[in-house]
Amino acid sequence: MRHAGEFASLLTAIFWTITALSFEAAGKRIGSLAVNILRLIVGFVFLSIFTWYYRGYLLPVDADARTWFYLVLSGLFGFVLGDLCLFQSFVVIGARISMLIMALSPPMTAFIGWIILGEKMAPLSWAGMILTITGIALVVLKREDHPDATITRKKFRFNYPVWGIILGLGGALGQAVGLVLSKFAMNGYSPFASSQIRILAGIAGFLVVFLVTGKWGNIFRAFTDKKALSQLSLGAFFGPFLGVSFSLISVSLTSTGIASTIMALVPVLIIIPSVILFREKVTLKEVAGALLAVGGVALFFI
Repeated sequence: MRHAGEFASLLTAIFWTITALSFEAAGKRIGSLAVNILRLIVGFVFLSIFTWYYRGYLLPVDADARTWFYLVLSGLFGFVLGDLCLFQSFVVIGARISMLIMALSPPMTAFIGWIILGEKMAPLSWAGMILTITGIALVVLKREDHPDATITRKKFRFNYPVWGIILGLGGALGQAVGLVLSKFAMNGYSPFASSQIRILAGIAGFLVVFLVTGKWGNIFRAFTDKKALSQLSLGAFFGPFLGVSFSLISVSLTSTGIASTIMALVPVLIIIPSVILFREKVTLKEVAGALLAVGGVALFFI
């Protein structure tokens, strides 16, 4: 099929959009902590069934100690630190703005890869980073008159709660570090089995978080909240399972640059569903900011 890789990339962006909206809705009902650990468990079940069929292994028992070590670190950074921040930002500022801030993850990944792995960054990559930051700033910042009438210059304020924006940045950073560690760890090993190890690390990490916070009641409440459970299951199916799988299919059928650029469309795709489902008010400035941010990501792959 012609352009199969591009279609797979577009489906991935759609899947991740559904995931973000589903987890925002579930998180507002049962809390982001419960959503995090339960969606990992559901996603692990889907992945295990697939790897059993695809690889002949139910669990990643064929990975060596080095691969396990770095993929566990990747899972702790990406799923625990990163998603702990991201999912709470869904609750505080909504999936639409959170996923827009997550557009910073590719530039962060490139920057960290430049520092740790020695990967080169072209001038267009630096320009893309600046453009992405500009697009996000356009959405989250606003200019208003200075409280002192004698001062004519404008001052900048945040359009959304600062804590939510910090959480979104934490999510982007966690994902970036997790991706760099994954690339360092895999070295030809199966991406699907690698995802299993990362998810196992994420589940273990969240169990520790629950032991410390004592919020086990949120998990038990999830099983009594049928609506939250259905939202969570929907998000887990389209995210950790289909989203990851189709992202791997897309990069196998087309160039990584084209695939990554199309998959970065989530901040744009999520605008209309957010308006319909959550009655969010979206301004032209926010739409322009989302397009600028995605355009900045695209420059990384030209």
